[in-house]
Amino acid sequence: MHIGYLSTIYHTSFILKNEPLGNLNNYDLKWSLFATGPAMKDAFASGDLDVGYIGLPPVLIGIENGLKVKCIGGGHVEGTVIVAPQHYKTFYESGSIYSVLKQFEGEIIGTPSKGCIHDVIIREMTKDLDIEIKNFPWADFIPDAIEELEIAAGVGTPSLASVVNKRFASKVVIPPHKLWPYNPSYGIVVREELIDESPEFITDFLKAHEEACNLIRLHPEQAAEIALKEVKVVDEDFVLDTYKISPKYCASIPEEYIKSTLKFIPVLRRLGYMKGDLNQENIFNLEFIKKIHPEPAHY
Repeated sequence: MHIGYLSTIYHTSFILKNEPLGNLNNYDLKWSLFATGPAMKDAFASGDLDVGYIGLPPVLIGIENGLKVKCIGGGHVEGTVIVAPQHYKTFYESGSIYSVLKQFEGEIIGTPSKGCIHDVIIREMTKDLDIEIKNFPWADFIPDAIEELEIAAGVGTPSLASVVNKRFASKVVIPPHKLWPYNPSYGIVVREELIDESPEFITDFLKAHEEACNLIRLHPEQAAEIALKEVKVVDEDFVLDTYKISPKYCASIPEEYIKSTLKFIPVLRRLGYMKGDLNQENIFNLEFIKKIHPEPAHY
């Protein structure tokens, strides 16, 4: 099975790649790192992937264009943050999202590639303000751009916040749960054929994925120790800080996750990223996760 993943350290990919849980040792798993969700979407389209860890806006764009994939599991919600130098006011200091973003009028905010979840969220949040959005091919370029005053702020994952905070005096100016509640930070997406071809694998993968989500949430030190086998350039404190910034980890797909996903569709249309409409059945297959995780989400 060919699995695509991102350099997002709080995804369970960093655990399962280095310590297969449950029955995953029974499968030949090949892991490929991608720079962004849109790049992973293209790999699905070319038939190179069976499974992917991906934010859902690129998936919606792909499905509208004929991509045959389904989201079969969640993993994390509210994984987008806005970071800026210390002299900018935060949501709690200024009182609203609008007043925070108003500070950046006439400035540039950086985010990863067009069509990724961070890009879509910041473009929607700033649509009535005079703020330029600059897309970067790799999120790793954003901290340098802030430090060199190329951009005033950066939008990305909690990992971005941890990197920037270690590099220079900075802060999260809008907390993840205020920016876009329950936004589908990432989901587990599979090519549709896999649902009929390998239902046992999907079940085993989701069970292992849920176990890894629980490990991050309940035993973060143990989860961080495993993740660090993959990432040598950071330490345990960095991983733990990242886990804490937006701590909603769960493999389930609750109603809030679905509703938040569907709210992206009119935004994607307004941005010109897609033209048509999709419904829940076009995007999700809940058959497997309902059996594995029948209880409410662990948020």
